[in-house]
Amino acid sequence: MTKILCAIDGTDQSKSAIDLAGKMAKAFDAELTIMVVNQLLGGYGRGGPPALAWTASEVKGTLDGAAAEAQKAGASKIRTLGADSRDVARAITVYAEDNGFDQIVVGTGGKGAVSRMMLGSVSNDVVHRAHCPVTVAR
Repeated sequence: MTKILCAIDGTDQSKSAIDLAGKMAKAFDAELTIMVVNQLLGGYGRGGPPALAWTASEVKGTLDGAAAEAQKAGASKIRTLGADSRDVARAITVYAEDNGFDQIVVGTGGKGAVSRMMLGSVSNDVVHRAHCPVTVAR
């Protein structure tokens, strides 16, 4: 394993994913890329123009904090990446495949069955779409 992609969203569940990905990167002397996908919301007849969920400074702050946490967990080769997309899981899996990642690490929100049915689950979608192994951290 030489390249690990850790996709985060700034939630508490992301902290578990960052810690695990940092430890994995240390154990395998792998490059760790931490990714935030800023979801494009609205548009498509939903009233009003599309807008991103986070500001650029929020994305940067989330990535900087995550990189610091991954370094504490032992990762030494860390990159950060922000991407914009309507489909978060697709953005993660396409980036991972296009860039030759060996492993994807994501957190899970621990949503109940009703929430999951209504909102979907990014981690579940990533598991089903990914070309490589996916670790879901709790």
